[in-house]
Amino acid sequence: MITSRAKEVLRIEADSIMKLIDRIDTNFEKAVNLIDGCKGRLIVIGIGKSGIIGKKIAATLTSIGLSSFFLHAAEGIHGDLGMVGSNDVVLAISNSGETDEVIRVLPIVKRFGVPLIGMTGNLNSTLSKISDITLDVSVEKEACPMGVVPTASTTVTLAMGDAIAMAILDKRNITEADFAKYHPGGSLGKSLLLKVEDVMHSGNDLPVVYENTSVPETIMEITGKKMGMTVVINEKKEILGIVTDGDLRRHFSDPGINNLNAIDIMTVNPKIISQDELAASAVKIMETNKITSLLIVTDDKRLKGVIHLHDLLQKGLF
Repeated sequence: MITSRAKEVLRIEADSIMKLIDRIDTNFEKAVNLIDGCKGRLIVIGIGKSGIIGKKIAATLTSIGLSSFFLHAAEGIHGDLGMVGSNDVVLAISNSGETDEVIRVLPIVKRFGVPLIGMTGNLNSTLSKISDITLDVSVEKEACPMGVVPTASTTVTLAMGDAIAMAILDKRNITEADFAKYHPGGSLGKSLLLKVEDVMHSGNDLPVVYENTSVPETIMEITGKKMGMTVVINEKKEILGIVTDGDLRRHFSDPGINNLNAIDIMTVNPKIISQDELAASAVKIMETNKITSLLIVTDDKRLKGVIHLHDLLQKGLF
């Protein structure tokens, strides 16, 4: 019973979102253009479950650099409408389109001459009729077996808000770097702001040996630099390969291993990355190739540094 109910809820909500696709029309385009061209702020108004969804929509839009905030409808009719300016745009959310607190706010909003976008599941409602643009977020039924708990309707409203936000993101050509400006903290900020050069080892910290360096000396370099590997270069400082702990284990049974040089046991064509790349890109390369180190190289393929899995772990990128 538990799993069947859960699956039914997901089916109803997924079906409701799929039917929303056909409603992405000229009204949606008008709403996106109106919000994108807003010279003031987008003010999202709602109450109850719709209000909670409204807060998330406002937060998502703020995260991509659009000035937006949520105004509780009940607080609006008790003085908070003073925050509404003539250059603002209002997005009012009510599934029924008849929520008393929301409806009581709308005439005041209209008197301000502020454009009003209504997001409702009832196109014959007061909210729909008074709005300059109406976005249809109706559903055939809620996922609640009694049909009273907002479930599919809130999911669809949230999805419509995400569609608006992502359309504006594309319209403004917002990049990862732009997005990072508003997310400097936490793992998200680190993944978007931290570059390879901020984490890499360089200078005397680099584990480096020459091609004719003996295996015992190579082991000493790997052990001393504590990165589980060393880069192998020639006299011209060109990168030839790397020797890892794994390479040493694979050759450990060779009878003449102590007479071999680094070039004899190295792995050629090591994975590299530019110092200007995001540290998050280094994480992807390591995960894809199941390796623990990357070489940072200059434009002419000279060794600039080394980045290790442990460095990224310490930065919270894994």
